[in-house]
Amino acid sequence: MNLDRIDCEILRLLQKDARLSNKELAAAVGLAPSSCLARVQHLRSEGVLRGAHAEVDPEALGVGLQALIAVQLRQHSRTQVKAFWKHVLGLPEVLAVFHVAGTHDFQVHVAVRDAHHLRDLALDAFTTRPEVAHIQTSLIFEWAKGQVMPNYRA
Repeated sequence: MNLDRIDCEILRLLQKDARLSNKELAAAVGLAPSSCLARVQHLRSEGVLRGAHAEVDPEALGVGLQALIAVQLRQHSRTQVKAFWKHVLGLPEVLAVFHVAGTHDFQVHVAVRDAHHLRDLALDAFTTRPEVAHIQTSLIFEWAKGQVMPNYRA
């Protein structure tokens, strides 16, 4: 899909605040509300705009610890990669999964109650997997997410 300047501005604004009303969004990009709504609907139907998400305080949900688990597979076969990918995406503690190049094959961002929960997750959900050769866990002390995906087409 070819994005013009207005499409890019709509995406930038919605990434900063997905709660903007159509009226507010239209005013910010200089369009009539009906034209703005049509553009947003088109961005959704084309899969450019994938959804809107609420940011939740982890501690409010009992999350006391986050970690990155680096995973090295025994073999680099498509079958093993897919099997591991499917497995980790089914774990409730997993926030994000990255299939990466380098020493490790995956980086898995997890959120757990405490160190005991992290240990149990590592032992029960990672090291017991037949495709996993090695894991390395790094605790996350602090993290922040950038607000806007960079636009290299503009």
